[in-house]
Amino acid sequence: MIFETLDTFGHEQVVFCHNKDAGLKAIIAIHNTVLGPALGGTRMWPYKTEGDALNDVLRLSRGMTYKNAVAGLNIGGGKAVIIGDPATDKSEALFRAFGQFVESLGGRYITAEDVGIDVNDMEYVYRETEYVTGVHQVHGGSGDPSPFTAYGTLQGLMATLNKKYGDEEVGKYSYAVQGLGHVGMEYVKLLKERGAKIFVTDINKGLVDKAVSEYGAEAVGLDEIYDVNADVYSPCALGGTVNEQTLPRLKAKIICGAANNQLANNAIGDEVEKRGILYAPDYAVNAGGVMNVALELDGYNRERAMRMMRTIYHNLARIYEIAERDGIRTYQAADRLAEERISTIGKLKLPLGRSAPRFQGRIRGH
Repeated sequence: MIFETLDTFGHEQVVFCHNKDAGLKAIIAIHNTVLGPALGGTRMWPYKTEGDALNDVLRLSRGMTYKNAVAGLNIGGGKAVIIGDPATDKSEALFRAFGQFVESLGGRYITAEDVGIDVNDMEYVYRETEYVTGVHQVHGGSGDPSPFTAYGTLQGLMATLNKKYGDEEVGKYSYAVQGLGHVGMEYVKLLKERGAKIFVTDINKGLVDKAVSEYGAEAVGLDEIYDVNADVYSPCALGGTVNEQTLPRLKAKIICGAANNQLANNAIGDEVEKRGILYAPDYAVNAGGVMNVALELDGYNRERAMRMMRTIYHNLARIYEIAERDGIRTYQAADRLAEERISTIGKLKLPLGRSAPRFQGRIRGH
């Protein structure tokens, strides 16, 4: 059924990567390269089945195509997953073996950090291939993309508050933040700096304690986050948390966060709007990280990156305009914006043999 699934999702290429000696089981999915080489992070997760891993990488890579298109980047969409427990299964050999598979694709896929992966893991991948972003600053890279993802999420939030309430005063509103990883914690910090009331939850009690002690957040249980009387629900962990069970419990009038694939399905997206909740399409909101690492292709500059994050505000405003203009849901408007750009650029007569990424200003070292 794999080719049938690829037909449905529209993928160009799926690569199964295996190295017994290194303990590597990974899948690289290249969804679309019309706008440029496919860029998307590598996720390490202890998937229950190989089918779960395949479904995740197909879904995430398609999401990257749309995210990169809406972000205005000249890159396509791809993603990789490594099957394993990031707490126990990491090794130099594992990541270098993975790097060799990335290298074998000749620049069609460029990787970066995602869930379960950090900049130190990328150092090993970088030893085997140039096609890595988010490498450490000592190599001329951008380092951890999390602060940029969080800052971009704040820009998306401001555009959404403006659409819903007619102002951008973040501190006037309350937030239920689910997930306190690198991005979630940085987002909480940005909310606190603007005087917001914040409720937090995470499976890691230490992170919850940190958010309470450092940022004055109020801790709630993992399941209680859906019942909090907050203006904004901000999912910043794994996807699918807005679903048939949780949506009726949400009191928030805005859903805006950094997680991918927040809506369990399109029917839920329709129901969100029926309930008068404004949904900020996730891949438009959380594009800050990929915008940041994409700058490594031309030579990384932090000031340029921060300026680029602010375009997320305008991207969200444009999505809300399209939704209103065409009488469609916001999640559909985001897809439409992405598809229009891919279609328009795809019709251009691009020079044959598009060159591989340049990676200006990068320093190699072993």
